[in-house]
Amino acid sequence: MKTKYENLDGVINTKSVKELLQWGKERRLKKKDLHTLIPQASNKQITEIKSNRSMPSITWIGHSTFLLQIDGMNILTDPVWARWQGTQKRMTDPGLSIDQLPDIDIVIISHGHYDHLDFGTIRRLPGDPIYYVPEGLKQLFLKKGYKKIMEANWWDSFQYQNLKLSFVPAQHWTRRSLFDTNTSHWGGWIIEAIEADHSIYFVGDTGYFRGFKEIAKRFKLKHVLMPIGAYEPEWFMKDSHINPEDAVKAFQELEGIVFIPMHYGTYRLADDTGPEALDRLKRAWRTKDLPENQLQVLEFGETLWLKV
Repeated sequence: MKTKYENLDGVINTKSVKELLQWGKERRLKKKDLHTLIPQASNKQITEIKSNRSMPSITWIGHSTFLLQIDGMNILTDPVWARWQGTQKRMTDPGLSIDQLPDIDIVIISHGHYDHLDFGTIRRLPGDPIYYVPEGLKQLFLKKGYKKIMEANWWDSFQYQNLKLSFVPAQHWTRRSLFDTNTSHWGGWIIEAIEADHSIYFVGDTGYFRGFKEIAKRFKLKHVLMPIGAYEPEWFMKDSHINPEDAVKAFQELEGIVFIPMHYGTYRLADDTGPEALDRLKRAWRTKDLPENQLQVLEFGETLWLKV
């Protein structure tokens, strides 16, 4: 019998057929601007990124995929270059092509949904990375022929050279087939440079939950890669996907230094659009009167170089 994983406080994300039909009806009645897209960066620093082993950086590829360069390591989060997610075509090209990537040392996976775990992409990655995955996914990776796998439950930590990688809770769910719902875990990853003042929290996919306060008690967080999209209709999505206002609230609870939004504008997984999510985020930021320089909105392929 496979382990079934659960959220904190017993929060259940499953929806009824009636609710699915109601969402479909609402979607048909909505008029959305699907032509205004998140732009590609005009100043992509591909050559510098490919050769970089000294300067810490964060590059947004799209959706939940980032190239993180920290302490000489090249790390990918939830690498997905797929053109399609089910019936939904990717709305914009990835910020970097796979050919433009440096050799990858580490891949971290938040959970098993196809928009976060794509083996078609993984097969094409340069380098020979080690994969850090939630509990329940190791056997799938082994079946696909990958040997360097570290499997994590919530609060597990690993050291890789001078990095510490910790798997922390999220509020979500997962499934890759009709019969494996929640038989693997979900969460976020915190990457800390042991000998340098750098920490990056890749939140993964989540609704708003009390776990943010617990994470803040255990970690000193600097850069927070926070989802803001796929929240509409909120009556349907709120248990699994955080809206922009709650993302700001969570960031404040985490006591982070820099907020970098993600999980918007790449695939149309819900009824909100990328520009809508970004507009709501910026309004919420102003409403809270937070410092402008703490919000770093990246375009696709844009690199944020971190201070040493």
